[in-house]
Amino acid sequence: MISSSANAQMKYLVKLQEKGAARREDGVYVCEGRKMFDEVLLYARESIVKAYYAESFYAQYKGELLQVPFEVVSDTVFKEVSRTVTPQGVLAIVRQPNYSLFAILDRAGQDAPCRLLLLENLRDPGNLGTILRTAEGAGMAGVVLGRGSVDMFNPKVIRSTMGAIYRVPFVYVEDFPGLVGMLRQQGFTIYAAHLAGSVEYDTVQYKTRTALMIGNEANGLTESAAAAADLRVRIPMEGELESLNAAVAAAVLMYETYRQARVGRDGDSSSVLGAAQNF
Repeated sequence: MISSSANAQMKYLVKLQEKGAARREDGVYVCEGRKMFDEVLLYARESIVKAYYAESFYAQYKGELLQVPFEVVSDTVFKEVSRTVTPQGVLAIVRQPNYSLFAILDRAGQDAPCRLLLLENLRDPGNLGTILRTAEGAGMAGVVLGRGSVDMFNPKVIRSTMGAIYRVPFVYVEDFPGLVGMLRQQGFTIYAAHLAGSVEYDTVQYKTRTALMIGNEANGLTESAAAAADLRVRIPMEGELESLNAAVAAAVLMYETYRQARVGRDGDSSSVLGAAQNF
């Protein structure tokens, strides 16, 4: 049993949780909590490098735990390395999934319906996790992020996805405006959420191959990204608000495209539960 926070494995756990560069270098991340651990067992068990169980957690659940490489850690040390207010007794180091944009598009098929969410310079971990969770609920095929966006493997992002990170494919790109041109060549119509949008979002008939662009929480989309879109759409607001939270705006747009997809195609709503659930 590990009984000191000076243990090399415990130091490594802390490093992975605090340093994005360490996660990228080793291609791993840390998931914490019983729900997230159960999710990774269900959807990506082969990706688990090692699990760490608090002593009391292991004593209570050892008969229920599936066989994966693990270490038992004293409750005191576990609390020290945990990054949650109320530790649940289980952490795991997990290999990062590796998706590609072309794999997402190929899975949908060249002419098949496909809805993507494009995120430029999104910085808040809670927003990103909520967006990924909502993307699964709205049946999005995948999420594409500019390199300026927060790390998907940030522990706060992982927790707030509520398991969606194991089911919704995502990819980072270097050239966000260039991405738009490439998607257009693939038959996509690109819609930018913008305060100066020329039309309200719910007056648009979204195409079967749709990409929705959401920008930075404070500044919105850059001019180059917004200019690359086919259409800028706005979400009408009452009162004195200047803008909506980025995760809320993304949810509003995603669910409008989902609603249209459900009532389209001769009323067959089942066909829109696409790549996000089966990737």
